[in-house]
Amino acid sequence: MRAPQATRTTALHAGAWWLWALGLATAASRTTNPLLLGLLVGVAGYVVAVRRTDAPWARSYGAFVKLGLVVIGIRLVFAFVLGSPIPGTHTLVTLPEVPLPDWAEGVRIGGRVTAEGMVFALYDGLKLATLLICVGAANALANPSRLLKSLPGALYEAGVAVVVAMTFAPNLVADVQRLRAARRLRGRPDRGFTALLQVGLPVLEGALERSVALAAAMDARGYGRSARVPRAVRHTTSALTLGGLLGVCAGTYGLLGDTGAGYGLPLLLAGLAAALAGLWLGGRRSVRTRYRPERWGPRACLVAASGIAVAGLTIWAGGYAPAALHPPAYPLTAPVLPLWPAAALLVGLLPAVVAPAPAATVTTAATTTARTAQKEPSQ
Repeated sequence: MRAPQATRTTALHAGAWWLWALGLATAASRTTNPLLLGLLVGVAGYVVAVRRTDAPWARSYGAFVKLGLVVIGIRLVFAFVLGSPIPGTHTLVTLPEVPLPDWAEGVRIGGRVTAEGMVFALYDGLKLATLLICVGAANALANPSRLLKSLPGALYEAGVAVVVAMTFAPNLVADVQRLRAARRLRGRPDRGFTALLQVGLPVLEGALERSVALAAAMDARGYGRSARVPRAVRHTTSALTLGGLLGVCAGTYGLLGDTGAGYGLPLLLAGLAAALAGLWLGGRRSVRTRYRPERWGPRACLVAASGIAVAGLTIWAGGYAPAALHPPAYPLTAPVLPLWPAAALLVGLLPAVVAPAPAATVTTAATTTARTAQKEPSQ
């Protein structure tokens, strides 16, 4: 199946990208093997590289990668200064220990820093960084405005707030890059604390102007207006939605945790059913209409299924090979790449083949081919 060029009608559903990314994030939460986590980062990065567009939100992936590196650094610093619960025999350095009162038993500042504790902190920080990178991949690939159109009517107001919050960071990054490029063209420094202060004021001014324009546009389109429904329907909607969301949280915790997989899946399914019923009833309050509603096509189903398959296969692999997914930090051993879990993670590369190619990528390839054809006669 050859991927077509992405247009308004062939563009992938935004929810499919989020399901794919959440599947990768679920797989990352089930392992601390640095080789598998690095493979997940590579899978997400490759799909983003070949399928993201030139939109402002697509430029935020690099910021999430940098944030992941910062998280790893902070985790290592905390383990170095505050110690680690993992015992170790390989001492790297011994810091001066600060005496603490009796009520702070179990907490220390300074003392012996072991290689086992630092390796455990590295695995833990890499796991959290991979989760952030997977979320960044979804933020770079999914169109926030199209995602908003796909939300149920009951979540329209909350969805607008979430989408505005999601698009604020990419637009902020784009503004900073634009202003730094302008300073370089004028021969002014674009790095350092002074340059940051001079760039920060225009960025803040642009964010305020964008928020005022957005508020005016939302008010002109009747944002926040709703129809009247009976009180019994409102109470039933609230009970179903709240109970369903609590069931989803409890079921997800049971599935992602090391124990509780037996009750996790039934509780998750019951919570989803109750939440969907509550959202369907709550949608009766919405008086808005949908112009060109988003539809799930075969390619969107394949992309979402690839992420779900990665999550399911990783959870299944954790049952028969837990040592491969969680290499011990004590004693120190080199992590081994398990073949079947690694092959399961490679299923996440399916969107790079079936998802529609962005227009910029197709245009660039055609332009390169045309230039090469023009140069051949002269050579």
